[in-house]
Formats: sequence, C-alpha cells, structure tokens
Amino acid sequence: MMDIWEKTLEWKPSPQQQELFQSLYKLIIQGNRQLNLTRITNPEDFWEKHLWDSLRGIKFLISQKIGEESVDNQAITIIDLGTGAGSPGIPAAMVVKNCTVNLVDSTKKKINFIDSILPQLQLNNVFATTCRAEEIGRENQHRETYDIALIRAVASVSACAEYTLPLLKQGGLAIIYRGNLTDEEITNTENAVQQLGGVIESIEQFNTPISNSDRHCLYLRKVGSTPAKFPRSVGVPAQRPL
Repeated sequence: MMDIWEKTLEWKPSPQQQELFQSLYKLIIQGNRQLNLTRITNPEDFWEKHLWDSLRGIKFLISQKIGEESVDNQAITIIDLGTGAGSPGIPAAMVVKNCTVNLVDSTKKKINFIDSILPQLQLNNVFATTCRAEEIGRENQHRETYDIALIRAVASVSACAEYTLPLLKQGGLAIIYRGNLTDEEITNTENAVQQLGGVIESIEQFNTPISNSDRHCLYLRKVGSTPAKFPRSVGVPAQRPL
C-alpha cells in the first residue's frame, strides 16, 4: 500500500508506524471475537476503510500544517466522538506529532476494550472516556478545550456540528466524515453551524483508493462562542436537528 499512501496523502508511514497499524489490526480482530467492534475484518478493507479513511480526513495534519502555520512543535488536542473501536482517533494519534487524543464513546464495553489495547500499542498520548457527546460538550473540563474534533458516521451532519463545535477552542476545527452528502444536508448544516458559532470552511469530496467509494469531509471552523444551551439534551440533536 506504500505507493497509494504516497500518491493520495503525499505521505507514507515509517516502519514503526506500519508495525503499529498491524498491531492495531490484530488487536481489533482479537477483540471482535468477544465484542461487536467492526464488520470490517478483511485486511485490505481494514486498511482502506479504517486506516486510510481515518487519515485522509486529517491529511493537512499529517503534512504538519494548519493553514499557513507549521505545527511541528505545537501541541494539538484532539477529541474523537463516537470512536467505536478507535477510528479515526487511534490512527491519528499514531501519525500526528505532538498530539493528545481523547477517544469518546457511550458504550462502556468499547471503551474498556480501548483501555486494554492502549498499553499494548504504547500510545501514551491517548486516553478514553465513556460519555455521550451531548454530555461531554457541557462539561467544563472539556467544553471549548480542543483544537480538533473528529466525528465519523454518528448522526446527521447538523447533529454532528452540534456535538463537536461546543468542544472546540476559538479557531478550532471540527472534521465530519461522511459517505454521500446532499445539497440539502449542506444547506441545513450551514444554518446549524451559524447558530453554533462556526462556519463551513471547506468540503472535500474524494474516492477511496481501492473500492472507489464516495467520501466527503466537512471542515467546520469555530469562529465565535457557542451559546450555553448547546449541545441540547441527550437525544435531542439527533431527533430534532438544527
């Protein structure tokens, strides 16, 4: 896969990172025997749909640039909401320099699994939290404290905006991973993001390198304060999107 890494991300993993990816795959396959962690177990599918897809969304971080500013020596705080078995947060932690990553999921068994594999992967820059996205966004120790918020395949785009933007510092960036994306969803998201103190900075459309599946990433920039009423109570953002 080295040629594909280089052609699509202008980057390729070091031998140490390749070993980490392989270790992560083995641990998830082992964990899948007891837990329903993922339906993606074929090695090639895992590489494309978990590793490559996770890192494609943060391509700009892998090249160590945020806008025009180099982040080689800048500590970056990342939160991954609805992390499941650890994607995209664990692959991000393996390749982004000087970052700390909080992996959040509401399912305690999945967080217990992550806690069990982090020492084996020697990822000292990662910790895991059992919590609902609506709840963690209202906690003082987490609200407006992160540089980057990642969220993949969790809810509608506008609900994802409501989950992520309260957690970001001024100038922070939410990255929403999607498959298909409609014009109606974009319009709804623009309205939601404005209420939440953000703007849609960009939308990237691309295809996965092996299966040629359609993918989108929405990049939301935090430009103002998020009103204290957001996120709303558990279940409300999904049931009644802004």
